[in-house]
Amino acid sequence: MSRISKLFERKQKDILNIYCTAGYPHLHSTVTVMKSLQDNGADMIELGMPYSDPLADGPVIQASSAKAIANGMTINKIFEQLKDFRKEINVPVLLMGYMNPVLQFGFEKFCAAAKSVGIDGLILPDLPIYEFETEYGSIIKKYGLDFIFLVTPETSAERIKKLDELSSGFLYAVSSSSTTGKDKNMLGQSDYFKKLKDMKLKNPVLVGFGIRDRQTFRTACEYANGAIIGTAFIKALENKDDVEKSTEIFFKTIL
Repeated sequence: MSRISKLFERKQKDILNIYCTAGYPHLHSTVTVMKSLQDNGADMIELGMPYSDPLADGPVIQASSAKAIANGMTINKIFEQLKDFRKEINVPVLLMGYMNPVLQFGFEKFCAAAKSVGIDGLILPDLPIYEFETEYGSIIKKYGLDFIFLVTPETSAERIKKLDELSSGFLYAVSSSSTTGKDKNMLGQSDYFKKLKDMKLKNPVLVGFGIRDRQTFRTACEYANGAIIGTAFIKALENKDDVEKSTEIFFKTIL
């Protein structure tokens, strides 16, 4: 059983998944940030691979990507930094990014490297269903990695079922059809969240986009197994030297 499956078996509610950008705020911050997240109560970590054209990301995460790239972060360097991370981090860790740099690295080589360092799953928002089914899904499965698809309020019930069937680990429910970090009213999406809940999906559901504080986290958890926070955490690290202290302060606003 994967680490992600074990997590959801042990804890069905109030799962907190936090996104951080590899190589941000400093090139060698990656594992320090991840360890701080685990120590302060994150159940899962979504590690962003910086890319120059991140389609789903809002300005804050885009800026963190640009900073990480300027710091010298690459996919090669991510895997170098993660070589021994399992010695101190035991929560599930996903790599989130975009197909272009992964294909440049080599898709199978990427999956093999992810597996070898102890990564649990992948989120690649621009990998289409057809390519997943015909080419890449079998490679992901070969290396025992979970793959998480995203659904939005506009996704049809038929397509939601299809994406749920293809996903493993959990289903990522985007709270609104926009980029990350937008101040959307989570309560306004209650019909969408209820629809997902009533569909009796195979996978647990985590809500992302617009989760930024205790109230939005609690709202998301009313309808789903938990939530994903990204922009608010990246903001908490901006211009901060003490990653551990900044993370600790941030968690007091969520839990």
